[in-house]
Amino acid sequence: MTEVLYFLNCYLREFEATVEKVTDDKYVVLDRTAFYPESGGQPSDSGKLVRESDGAEFEVVYVGKFNGDISHEISPAGENAASGLKVGDSVKGVIDWDRRYQHMRMHTATHVIANVIEKEAGAQITGNQLGLDQSRVDFSLEAFDRDKFSEYEKIANEVIAQNHPVNFYLVSREEAEEKLSRLTTLAKGFSEEITEVRLVEIEGVTIEACGGTHLKNTGEIKGIKIEKLQNKGKSNRRMYFTLVD
Repeated sequence: MTEVLYFLNCYLREFEATVEKVTDDKYVVLDRTAFYPESGGQPSDSGKLVRESDGAEFEVVYVGKFNGDISHEISPAGENAASGLKVGDSVKGVIDWDRRYQHMRMHTATHVIANVIEKEAGAQITGNQLGLDQSRVDFSLEAFDRDKFSEYEKIANEVIAQNHPVNFYLVSREEAEEKLSRLTTLAKGFSEEITEVRLVEIEGVTIEACGGTHLKNTGEIKGIKIEKLQNKGKSNRRMYFTLVD
């Protein structure tokens, strides 16, 4: 089982690891990783793996989780990389920080605005998709008062400006369910297969199970702007937002 380094330290930009498995010369599993695999509406990290023996670089173009393994899809990035990575190789992982940090801002912002919509409108979150420039939140809501969303945006930005600390906890599912009235704002709930839960707490705002990457403080979001609202059918609504720098 790969040690997941970003669970408790999302700001880790570089790390050392050992190659445990290589498939088709381009899918690499490490003993530990800070690369985030695509899941939960958040795209994967990108970056590179550097072989410590000769400095050969391999571009990480995609990261996913398959059969419990976090797999890094690599592409040779230099002449010395032609021989490929082998089991037992020591590597340094380097995260594309600009991409990672933007997704961190978007993800924490999503928790803030989703919490506001849940509290103010009684909506259930049915999905989300993070982007670098724009993100969306889908929710179930019978009465769709578009005029209310300017108020929700204002409340969310007030929360952001209050600089709430963001904390992480790794607990058993049983402990999490004892402490919380609900594990997640998502309407579909939380997979029964997950026995260890990573909780993300925005102090004084919300605490829920989430495996994504997040900021240390809401102030780093800076602000959000709701760009578009869509009616996707009976009780199905969609909201697009951007970050304000």
